Amino acid sequence: PKDREQVVARALELGINYFDTAPSYGDGLSEQRLGDALRSLSAPAYVGTKFSLWPEDMGDARSAVARSLEGSLRRLGRESVDLLQLHNPVARERRGAVVGLKEVLETVVPALQALRAQGKIRFVGITALGDTEALHELIGAGVVDTAQVCYSLLNPSAGQPVPASFPGQDFGGLLDQCRERGVGALGFRVLAGGALSGGSERHPVATRSVEPIASGPDYLTDVRRAQRFRILVEEGHAASLVEAALRFAVSTGAMSTALVGYSGLEQLKTAAAAAERGPLPPAALERLAAVWRELASSG
Repeated sequence: PKDREQVVARALELGINYFDTAPSYGDGLSEQRLGDALRSLSAPAYVGTKFSLWPEDMGDARSAVARSLEGSLRRLGRESVDLLQLHNPVARERRGAVVGLKEVLETVVPALQALRAQGKIRFVGITALGDTEALHELIGAGVVDTAQVCYSLLNPSAGQPVPASFPGQDFGGLLDQCRERGVGALGFRVLAGGALSGGSERHPVATRSVEPIASGPDYLTDVRRAQRFRILVEEGHAASLVEAALRFAVSTGAMSTALVGYSGLEQLKTAAAAAERGPLPPAALERLAAVWRELASSG
């Protein structure tokens, strides 16, 4: 607990004022321990959490969303949260855990609006995974305040065009869509679950294995592909691969927040120092285009 409080306190000192969590992180322990730390520190901070819906929930989605939120508030020790986000991917039609676009617009959004009217939440958001076309349509509908957008050196397609054969889902410039609609974009997987450290080793308290999202078929493939970006370090654009990845995440003006998971104080310091250095220089961004073409041609 003291280590957690120390890291949260240092994050706040560094100007980090938003904390992202979810009921599924540690089976509720993430919410509980974040709430404990913030209460112990008496620290004001923005908190966002999430909810997931399953096929059996759709008969009464309003109640299902409300139940999930009440559980989150209980674990966090709060009366409300700043942001509540749909955790499911979104597609044109429902497929198991993937929620259909029509369901979101006609059922989920009204449920969130009801919670906002009760003062339980301030803003509503989505995790922008699923079918690219459906995600663009949902953002374009103007019914959500934020979107968690997958954006990294290994998959930059939410921010700029990629070659047709690029490995990974093409999000078709989703960040531009967010900016045009005034939707706050929260970049996630900016380190590809750790693969953009360039190594396969995991911190002792980190998740032991990570499934890629919108990138390679497995974690080791992501690690192998990450090695290609060491050219940014070799040419002096960044001091490390992690720094290059973090600075890339903040190199687009369309990104409101870059989400970074850290397992200890040193990782937090590394992330903060990288952000302090600001976006990658234009020469580095130009260099990246060649690396992405190489990935598209060779995988």
